Amino acid sequence: MSNANHSEIIELDVRTDEMLVNMGPQHPSTHGVLRLVLRTDGEVVSEAVPHIGYLHRCAEKIGENLTPRQFVPYTDRMDYLAGMNMNLGWSLAVEKLLNYDLPEKVRHTRVMIAELNRIASHLVGMGTYGLDLGTFSPFLYAFREREKILDLLEWVCGARLTYSYITPGGVTADLPSDWIDKCRQFLDQFEPQIPDYHTLLTTNAIFIKRTTGIGIMSADMAIAYGCSGPVLRGSGVDHDLRRDGEPRYRSMYEGYDFEVIVEKNGSYPKDQVYPAVPEEAVLGDCWHRFYVRMLEVIQAIKLIRQGMDFYQKSSGDWGTPIKLATKLPKGEAYLETECPRGQMGFYVVSDGGDSVPRRARARSSCFSNLSVVEELCRGGLIADIPAIVGSLDIVMGEIDR
Repeated sequence: MSNANHSEIIELDVRTDEMLVNMGPQHPSTHGVLRLVLRTDGEVVSEAVPHIGYLHRCAEKIGENLTPRQFVPYTDRMDYLAGMNMNLGWSLAVEKLLNYDLPEKVRHTRVMIAELNRIASHLVGMGTYGLDLGTFSPFLYAFREREKILDLLEWVCGARLTYSYITPGGVTADLPSDWIDKCRQFLDQFEPQIPDYHTLLTTNAIFIKRTTGIGIMSADMAIAYGCSGPVLRGSGVDHDLRRDGEPRYRSMYEGYDFEVIVEKNGSYPKDQVYPAVPEEAVLGDCWHRFYVRMLEVIQAIKLIRQGMDFYQKSSGDWGTPIKLATKLPKGEAYLETECPRGQMGFYVVSDGGDSVPRRARARSSCFSNLSVVEELCRGGLIADIPAIVGSLDIVMGEIDR
């Protein structure tokens, strides 16, 4: 009998070994000097351990050797994409310790400036997330508009990244005379372009495939890990310090009309520029975390428009920044603000005998948001790691401090 009439079945015993893969600290999709050690079995990730500390600058110890006003430039370098919000958090904590009340005009100035910086930060988050997933065009669109925001912020304080504008006691200078008109012109030009961003990313078929059903974080998991900001609200938890924070911060937004962006009863707040949630999306996945930031941009525009109207009707000056030699009363103060990446808290302690705090401490929103990476990545594919890490929108400057 010919061998050609017989079929031979060959069984192969294929074995794979686990391998440790270093992702970073120079990897372009780790959003800073972050190192992830991945334990992989083929393409499947069984463990993802974040290693931090490559950007540590002893900021908190420096804060114990400077007066509160001198420390403001160091807060700029924490979340360096939202320096105005860092300035605001530190200033409010010091003002709480001093029991310092601000003029009405300062309140509205701070709202406008903080929300403008929120938009600029979310634009970077949106553009770089597109880069992480292999598309370049959204990055160019985002930075085109961000440059216009930086022009407005530069006009106010002379800086484009590290501002030191909001300071304990007020702001360093009043808004220029034509600033409100220029800001309104920018918003009128920017708002109609937001649907373009949704076309480029939010409703893009490839982007949806890469982000829906990936890195799913339940509400319980988000709360257990101390997540906050868009990461928390992307899991369906309705919490925003601008509405739910302590009175000194919450009162800053008193009289303002805005919505907290979170999915309720299967849908987000309705607006003509909000695209529908794709059927493949699962609450708490990468797509939802991205979507919350996109919708927060619209709410920030709404807040800035109200702030401009309030500012033009308000009286008083732009505040009196506290003097360098101002003695701090004995006591302690802690205050959290709703920054673009979540709840950023500042803690200041004074023994009452000096103008320099005895203890300065910062509670980083990104540190808690990063801590959930290992659980989100477990069981996923190597190709999904940039999508998961990018959806958290971390900035290493505030984690390492």
